[in-house]
Order: sequence, then C-alpha cells, then structure tokens
Amino acid sequence: MKIVDNRIDDGKAFDWGRTSEEYAKYRDIYPEIFYKKIVDKGLCMKGQNVLDLGTGTGVLPRNMYRYGAKWTGTDISPEQIEQAKRLSAEAGMDISFQAVSAERIDYPPESFDVITACQCFWYFDHEKVVPVLADLLKPNGKLLILYMAWLPFEDTIAGASEELVLKYSPKWSGARETRKPIEIPDIVLRYFELDDHEEYDLMIPFTKESWHGRMKACRGVGASLTGEEIRAWETDHLQMLEKQAPDQFEVLHYAALAVLRKKGVIYQ
Repeated sequence: MKIVDNRIDDGKAFDWGRTSEEYAKYRDIYPEIFYKKIVDKGLCMKGQNVLDLGTGTGVLPRNMYRYGAKWTGTDISPEQIEQAKRLSAEAGMDISFQAVSAERIDYPPESFDVITACQCFWYFDHEKVVPVLADLLKPNGKLLILYMAWLPFEDTIAGASEELVLKYSPKWSGARETRKPIEIPDIVLRYFELDDHEEYDLMIPFTKESWHGRMKACRGVGASLTGEEIRAWETDHLQMLEKQAPDQFEVLHYAALAVLRKKGVIYQ
C-alpha cells in the first residue's frame, strides 16, 4: 500500500509492502535487553491482552510471546501482515494479525491492558488515533511507545551508510538521529499521563550481509526508491562495506521507550 504523508520524507511516497521480505529477514534485530526492559516495567506479560500497532512482520509480539501475553498485531501493509502470519505460524505461535491502519482499528472498548507502538507512532494521525486507543484500553491501561535507531554521528559505518541513503533519497527524514526521549504529541497528554521513560545505548551485531539487508529494508531505500535506484544504491553500499567494514561488526544504536497511563477522567 502506497503511503504519502507530508510529515514524512517531504511527502515522497513509500510502500512497506515492497520490502516485506527483506524486512522479515533483516529487521528482527532488537537485543534481549530491549524486551527485558519492557517486562521489567510489568508490561506485555502473562494475563495481559496486548495490541501491537504497526506490527510490521510481528517482531515485537513474536519475540515477547514467551512472556505469556495474548497478542494482537495490526499493520497497514497486507504484505507485512502476510510475513507476520507466516513467521508466527512457523514458530507455532497463536497471534492474531490483521491488515488495517491504526486509524481504522475496531475492537470493543476496554479490550486491552497494553497497546504498543514500536518504530511507528509518528506515522499515525494522532488526532484520530489517540482517543480510540484510550477507549480500547482498560482503566489504568498503558500505552507503550518504543524506538531504536543507529547513531550516524558516532558510528562510522552507520554514518557512511546513511549518507548513501541520502544520496538517493535526499528528503528522507529518518536521517541524522541523535539521542533523545520520545516526543509525545500534546493530544496524547489529554488522554494519558507519562508514567516513565528511558533512553539507553545498544551495540547491535551485524555481518556485511545483514547490515546491507537492514539498510535496504529502510524506508529511504527499499520502500521508496525505483528498481533502478535500488540497484545503484546496492552497488554503492556493497562497495562501501567492502572497503570500510570487517566481516562482523557492531553498530551503535540508542533505544527509547515511553510508558503512558490512561487517565481516569478525560477533560475535553
């Protein structure tokens, strides 16, 4: 499904369905501590019903399935959901997936204890989505926003890779990340209170192949470039890796999370 949003990449169209196979293969990269910090906050555990928005290939529910929560995952891309269903079925996991945008989710009120949004919250129409999320959560339910990004100004390989993405997608707004807390839109704070937030550094291991696949699966490459542009980018990127990267290496990232609690009374 092609998406055009003037807030993202200066309105350049992108389609996650075009890169779903690479996404499934190369973007399941969160380390164990990423999930442990969620559980340590009492979230996404046994006895809880969890809705994962923008689930993509189901990375979050599949990796946290062992903690016992009942998961539902939604995503705007049917191709991403196909991969999520395939991977969860192969692993013998009972996870419900639905291809639907966050703006069109339709579940009974107070269906969920926790709603998660990993790498996706800024894509949503917050004015439409946030009141619905509050309605879907049980009293004192939690909204968990998660994010992880490489740090191009501190990591040489990440910086060189990012510059090659910008060569072909100069308006790509996913570039030039620095450490910061997750930004919470004002509309969210009308319905939720910020309970907790955390930011921390991570070293993520890669091979040349897996880092190349990870970069190709980003919005600025596989989801938005033409076939000819992707092939040119791949040539440039593989040449850069051959010159600069060892066979195995780590890339510096930071992760951030924000835990928001549903308010008891909403003041309009």
